[in-house]
Amino acid sequence: MGAEVRPFEVRGPGGNVLRGETAGEGPVVLQAHGITAARRYVTHGSHLLERRGFEVAMYDARGHGESDPAPEGEAYTYETLARDMAAVAAEVGEGTRVVLAGHSMGAHKAAAFALAEPERVAGVVAIGPASLGEPPPEETIAYWNGLADGLERGGVEGFIEVYDDGSHRPEWRDVVLRLARTRLGLHRSLDAVAQALREVPASLPFSGVEALEKLEVPVLIVASHDEADPGHPWSVAVEWTERIPGARMVSEEEGESPLAWQGGKLSREIAAFCEEGAVAERLGGSHG
Repeated sequence: MGAEVRPFEVRGPGGNVLRGETAGEGPVVLQAHGITAARRYVTHGSHLLERRGFEVAMYDARGHGESDPAPEGEAYTYETLARDMAAVAAEVGEGTRVVLAGHSMGAHKAAAFALAEPERVAGVVAIGPASLGEPPPEETIAYWNGLADGLERGGVEGFIEVYDDGSHRPEWRDVVLRLARTRLGLHRSLDAVAQALREVPASLPFSGVEALEKLEVPVLIVASHDEADPGHPWSVAVEWTERIPGARMVSEEEGESPLAWQGGKLSREIAAFCEEGAVAERLGGSHG
């Protein structure tokens, strides 16, 4: 059995309520999911981090899961997502530094937060980064807008109709589609998710890949091979690793399912990162 789960609510800077949960005791590992997912889609139900002496905090991003949509007059951009993350970190960290572990959209907003306020962050685990800080090409924006159109037009199955576009390799297709259906069923507002699909991919977490060279915290990059997870390119993970001072990269073996999908193995990598000297030292102190 896992540790006792403690629900929480945090009011973001725009007044929106962000809902999440914590479990375990110890230094805080704050998890952040990707677009269309929800809070448990980072380590996928693994309790290893709690058993290793960490407090795991996870929350639904604005417009996702049980959290409020973006407040009136605000949008789904990495600036607002990083501000929300900072509010959650302040609540669960209680004045101490936290490790940020984010997948895809979560990795991008973790980088944005760490670039803006490195003194509040003990380290970053960037799982499946996909942005190089450059405006995406028109065909990429069209793809995300198509997913939003499908979701608005036909709900979950409308999304799946667009998502199942033949790009998924046959050996992974059933798993990918099953996971997509499951996570889309967790949201209170599919309209809010559709708006996020239109706005998040068009937003930049930082300006130019060179910005990553200014990251002042320890970073672990979790990469996936393109055969199973082409939406999170191997080349982007390599670029992040090469740009960020001192960063290292881990991945699954070729032919295995992506490390990002394996909650227990991913949690072991996160725990090992948190126990490294530089990270542990930063976790041991307050951010003043």
